[in-house]
Amino acid sequence: MLGFITKPVYDALYKAFLTYGVEQNLIPDFLLRRGIRFLLRTKCLTMTKFKNTEDELQAEMDFVEDLRTRAVAEQTKAANEQHYEVPTEFYQLCLGRNLKYSCCLYDKPGMTLDEAEVAMLQVYGQRAQLANGQNILELGCGWGSLSLWMAATYPKAKVTGVSNSRTQKEFIMARAKERGITNLTIITADMVVFQAPEAGNYDRIVSIEMFEHMKNYDVLFERCTSWLKKGGMMFLHIFVHKTTPYHFEAESEDDWMSKYFFTGGTMPSDRLFCFFSKGMFLKSQWRVNGVHYAKTCEDWLRKLDRNYTLAAPILDGAYGKAQRTKWYVYWRLFFLSCSEMFNFDAGEGNGNEWYISHYLFQKP
Repeated sequence: MLGFITKPVYDALYKAFLTYGVEQNLIPDFLLRRGIRFLLRTKCLTMTKFKNTEDELQAEMDFVEDLRTRAVAEQTKAANEQHYEVPTEFYQLCLGRNLKYSCCLYDKPGMTLDEAEVAMLQVYGQRAQLANGQNILELGCGWGSLSLWMAATYPKAKVTGVSNSRTQKEFIMARAKERGITNLTIITADMVVFQAPEAGNYDRIVSIEMFEHMKNYDVLFERCTSWLKKGGMMFLHIFVHKTTPYHFEAESEDDWMSKYFFTGGTMPSDRLFCFFSKGMFLKSQWRVNGVHYAKTCEDWLRKLDRNYTLAAPILDGAYGKAQRTKWYVYWRLFFLSCSEMFNFDAGEGNGNEWYISHYLFQKP
């Protein structure tokens, strides 16, 4: 925020800029990117910088204790509507062939989005130590990119995916039928109250960018521990800030992401889950540089732009024809904002400020 104007004036100016400039698709991308970087530098990084290490640690511990007082998740209805009020067909125009709605892995030059999706799925298999014969539970399976891949790659495994969307379940099971996959079950459930049907009998739990939608990790980790067999493992893929956790809260007009795309969300710190692991211990951890997520978002953005004529009637149906341009711009801005954040690194473009962490927890 600009220091020489008051918050009400700043909010009014920002809202006017958003309404009469951005929403009308009048602002070119290079200016949008500059604005995003400005907010990252002046607002987001301000939340994560402290005068000394004692203050930094105390802020993290205060955050941990606050999470322990909260519900398992908050504002779930709003969060679900933000991403699922548009039909699957829209995401097919943006995402890769596997509909992986999370960071992909560009570990070789010139990789396509489809190739990067598969590369990350293969990494999950290696790091989660997946194998035939296992009973595998995926929490938050989205459109089934990982569940379908696991079921096909490990045909003698039993794979169960959990989604909060009935339409996602129908989509996944239709794809499974097309591919002759018979070892996959999809459950529609709210993760706030979900209880695994085979508690105590899972060899693996896997979850990709779902825990960021949750709050009380004490309760969540305790449940997950009870669902695993003795010696079972849980693999998590989450996005993080390197040192400082924070909530996505719409406190001012420029909290655009919190208001429209990630209501009730959490930005974990890299080590946040270590305070909640309960009956599990951290066996291994890996990091994926934020540049990979930036590349993922840039590919989503390019694909959406290429497919605008197909996306337009879908946006009309979801938001109303009068809102088509606004929501086309908002989805573009969502992809742009995520790309710039994960690529930021104090403006150096090295992807070391916000990035992906992978964790493998084990139940003794």
